[in-house]
Amino acid sequence: MGTSAPLGAPAADHLGRSAMSARPTEPAAFGPPAWRGQRGRTEVWYATFTDTASGTGGWVHAETVAPTDGSAPYAHGWVAVFPADGSPSVERFGPAPIEPQGVAWFRVGDVLVQDGRLRGRAGAIAWDLTIEDSGPPLFTFPRVAWERHLLPAAQIVPWPSARVRGTLTVDGVDQAVDGRGAVARIYGHGNAQRWGWLHAPLDEDGGVLEIVAATARRPGLRRLRPLAMVQLREPGQPDWPSNPALASPRFRTELRPDGFTVVGSARGARLHVEVHLPPDRSVSLRYTDPDGATATCTNSERASVSITIERGGGGRAWRLDGIAHAEVGHRPADPSAV
Repeated sequence: MGTSAPLGAPAADHLGRSAMSARPTEPAAFGPPAWRGQRGRTEVWYATFTDTASGTGGWVHAETVAPTDGSAPYAHGWVAVFPADGSPSVERFGPAPIEPQGVAWFRVGDVLVQDGRLRGRAGAIAWDLTIEDSGPPLFTFPRVAWERHLLPAAQIVPWPSARVRGTLTVDGVDQAVDGRGAVARIYGHGNAQRWGWLHAPLDEDGGVLEIVAATARRPGLRRLRPLAMVQLREPGQPDWPSNPALASPRFRTELRPDGFTVVGSARGARLHVEVHLPPDRSVSLRYTDPDGATATCTNSERASVSITIERGGGGRAWRLDGIAHAEVGHRPADPSAV
């Protein structure tokens, strides 16, 4: 995952008011590249999923980077597989020059990202997956932040409750995939100073909780506590909170090496989230910003999370063991990271 930034009150208010006028958009409209050749930008397409039958988790991260020093832009990424009964494996692809995309949104070597399809090969791992989601996009950040690039970085989830089907191949062994996941997008100037991310599939009817909590890297903001952008989707209910930008200061985040906690209230409801990344079911990777600075993320597609939301005299609770998708990131980079 990796990029985000907190909001000050004026920025949050502007984003909030702009978001209220946003019209619905088809998810595929958020797939094509947003980058237009500027220096100092990074753009990401990433998919996370869990196979229902086996419990195997997967993560595909495809990224373009345009360095600030004017050197040639490049494409790269990685794939990671998290079996239910063993250690995860991870392989990188690239870096390579950015190729003509054609109908694809991202292409480098054997790796392809396009509407409804992810396929590629990196080292000992290959994947060929289809993505289907009939629901609307989930705007973890207000839509205007993505369209107008108003923040150092922004994330959106065009396919938040996707049906993911196809094949994973690890060390020559094929495994069928049929489960739930998401495909998300990031665009901005680089990674946050520190961050936490959660994608939690709550039920088969499209319920999902998405959290991006981060402290910006910009001087003067690095010492601030992380601010969380939260979106909870429950079937038959409007996404909550209705304005993630204005609600973000109401949530308090505690980041840890093995997970994070988010607690806060908005619009008459109180949320408590505890995320845990088991060390033996996680991978650590090195991220590189357009200016060359590095950070380390620890990611698990076998994470566990407890979620409680209280509304008036009632509420709901979920416990997901080994099927949540989560990440924490920090600086400086860990030299042992992949």
